[in-house]
Amino acid sequence: MKHPYRLLAVLSAALLAPALSRAAEWTDNYAKALDAAKKEHKLLLLDFTGSDWCIWCKRIDADVFETPKFKDFADKKLILVTVDFPRETKLSDEVKAQNKGLNDKYGIEGFPTLIVLDENEKVVFKQTGYEEGGPDAFIAKFPKSVN
Repeated sequence: MKHPYRLLAVLSAALLAPALSRAAEWTDNYAKALDAAKKEHKLLLLDFTGSDWCIWCKRIDADVFETPKFKDFADKKLILVTVDFPRETKLSDEVKAQNKGLNDKYGIEGFPTLIVLDENEKVVFKQTGYEEGGPDAFIAKFPKSVN
């Protein structure tokens, strides 16, 4: 074998790629997310967003949710739920109804709104609007028992 280290690197990357892509996955299915939170004893993060039109929603995605620090934290501590209200992107009628119900239940008045729930659906904290500080500032809002 001429280049065993190259083969090892390729195999390692192939094996790690699925694990890396699974980190910090978002779902739009609240019921399944709640079940997972109960089973895994994690918090739920609900991201009320206008994904295809809200500039501040896009900014929080880039500045917080897409960072390695947040993804690592979320993978260990959170079940992530997108509650989307897009203008152009089509959602199923089921998801639209679910999102409207969650919007009404939590009294959402603007986007983005982030709500963190415990596994019993008790609000741990709520943030309305974009806040500076990146993933460090956002993660600092979680109870010390979670960090």
